[in-house]
Amino acid sequence: MNRRQSWNIILLFCILIFGFTAATWVTPSKEFSDTENRALAQFPQPSLETVLNGEFESDYEKYLSDQFPGRDGWIGLKTDAERAMLRQESKDIYFAKDGYLIEKHTGSFTTDTAQGNIRLLAGFFEKYQEEYQGHLTAMVVPNAVDILRDKLPPFASPYDQEEYLALVENALPQEVWFDTASILKEHKEEEIYYRTDHHWQTKAAFYVWQEWAKEQGFEIPSEEDYRVETVTEEFEGTVQSKLGISVQPDSIQIYVHEEDPFYTVDTGTGEESYSVYDLEALNTKSKYDVYFGGNHALVKIRTQADTGRRILLIKDSYAHCFAPFLVTEFDQIDLVDIRYYNQNLSQLIEEGNYTDLMFLYNASGFAEDVNFSKLLL
Repeated sequence: MNRRQSWNIILLFCILIFGFTAATWVTPSKEFSDTENRALAQFPQPSLETVLNGEFESDYEKYLSDQFPGRDGWIGLKTDAERAMLRQESKDIYFAKDGYLIEKHTGSFTTDTAQGNIRLLAGFFEKYQEEYQGHLTAMVVPNAVDILRDKLPPFASPYDQEEYLALVENALPQEVWFDTASILKEHKEEEIYYRTDHHWQTKAAFYVWQEWAKEQGFEIPSEEDYRVETVTEEFEGTVQSKLGISVQPDSIQIYVHEEDPFYTVDTGTGEESYSVYDLEALNTKSKYDVYFGGNHALVKIRTQADTGRRILLIKDSYAHCFAPFLVTEFDQIDLVDIRYYNQNLSQLIEEGNYTDLMFLYNASGFAEDVNFSKLLL
């Protein structure tokens, strides 16, 4: 290699390194990624303290990563290259059968947070066990990696969520735990999880609702009681967004009960609505927000069911497709998301005059949530 060729390589290297950095500086920062459905890191403000303790350098590295020019395209290119090399996974996500992208949740269930959350949930139900005897329910729904094991690549070794959920069940007072895993396993050959997203489908929530209604002594619901509507066939969820690749999108179905009582919905935005469905969300990347318009600290549903029962549902977004089924059996349905709710939960329960308390989370979300100390406030 002659000197000229050497200088050309050095020049190309400098252009790649400093050119992309310069492009990051001159390109306006994006505040939110529609593709990844999350806020992006912004340029950190340096101070003597943050520079000396390394916080500024760490935040600046996150900023460069999030604001890198053409970031979405590079992520997709990397994933496509890994699939071309017959990799079975990328970014802790399995390339599973039938087009499923299934998160592994590596390490989620063995942390101190995961174990501490079991104790906090048990403490919550013990606190209200006597007052709400027979009207307490805990549902921790397994993720797709546990239920859809037959679709995982050969030699996949997912953490056994069943072991963790058994610990949760054994820690709770008797007759509180509701076994969603057994119900979902009976229907694992059906499409009960999205291929591109981490949520369960409305069909799966219906099967759980059907069995829980039977346990509660309600009239056992039939799928024939509902009009199943496909509201979109262009849903690309959060798992697909992490990989940045083009895949066959999912469809979203909603179950509309033919004899729902009249109800109103207050999501805390200042405007009352008359449906749990926000159809405008179907025009956005976050199409799962068709349920309630997304995550809110507190959602209040008031119905004319006239049953005398009122329920507080402590939940994550897995509950969003389950909650609409409750309007036929409860006069009052309050949904509280403790990730965003910063008021006193005990006061809410005392003032709500509830007849029922329910907890509904997905398994990895339950294990990873750092807000469960709020349960005992």
